[in-house]
Amino acid sequence: MSFKNFMLLNLLGALWGGSFLFMRVAVPVLGPFLLIDMRVILAGLALLLYAWFIRQLPDFRQKWKQYILLGAINAAIPFTLIATAELHLTASVSSILNATTPLFALIAGVVWLKEKLLAGKIISIGLGICGVAILAGWGHLGHSPIVILSIFFSLLASLCYGIGGVYAKIRFTGEPALMLSIGQQLAAGLVLIPFSLPSIDRFQMMNVPVLVSVLCLAILSTSIGYLIYFYLIRNVGPTKTLSVTLLVPLYGVLWGILLLSEKITVGTLVGLVIILSSTMMITETKFNFGFNKRLKRAK
Repeated sequence: MSFKNFMLLNLLGALWGGSFLFMRVAVPVLGPFLLIDMRVILAGLALLLYAWFIRQLPDFRQKWKQYILLGAINAAIPFTLIATAELHLTASVSSILNATTPLFALIAGVVWLKEKLLAGKIISIGLGICGVAILAGWGHLGHSPIVILSIFFSLLASLCYGIGGVYAKIRFTGEPALMLSIGQQLAAGLVLIPFSLPSIDRFQMMNVPVLVSVLCLAILSTSIGYLIYFYLIRNVGPTKTLSVTLLVPLYGVLWGILLLSEKITVGTLVGLVIILSSTMMITETKFNFGFNKRLKRAK
């Protein structure tokens, strides 16, 4: 990976990690449904404008029903669950819990794609579960029912991402990535409109920090984030791009500490390390820092 692509990968991790920060700031004011509806609609429109600019406007007429389902499973539901959870969880903890997505993607692949579940993968699932347990139990989050429910919502969001990824693989093979992203965001926006209308009066409570958070969440974390993601998929491949899964919680924790003054406990760090270790095992992430290439050159 070139230095440019490495920096873009880190920028993507920072933008997606920042989404937890932006939601944490805006959701107490706007509520989960209105916030996420604004996020996906603004992001979808921004991407649609980009598609018009490069003359690649999408056509959703043939698969509009599939896009509605994809938008619900892979955006509307998980985004709303995470935003709801962040009413009671810190941005740091939410970003760490989101790192369990590859774990649920693995399980979804076994169930629906009939992929083989090898011993190493079983160990990684168990490791991920232990990491969540430590994060919840030793991370000093408290043991109130609302905190436990919030953790459950975060994990349910990761499950939705896992199922959504499998569904996209089955129904949208060969679909242009930009079209897939625009369709997903706009479809999610349509799905959420009936749920966000009762919260429409919360607009009058919006202040500058909330407005900035909404715009950053939609434009930076979603629209620009997806464009960088697709660029990396094309230029370095899906396997290396998938390593962003390891960067998102690291940046999520960093932004939480620096900008929201969130406290990080030993339990939080231990849970983070274990969950990331599980993710590395599932995604088969390896770091050699170019040593193999240097060795070949030396020979």
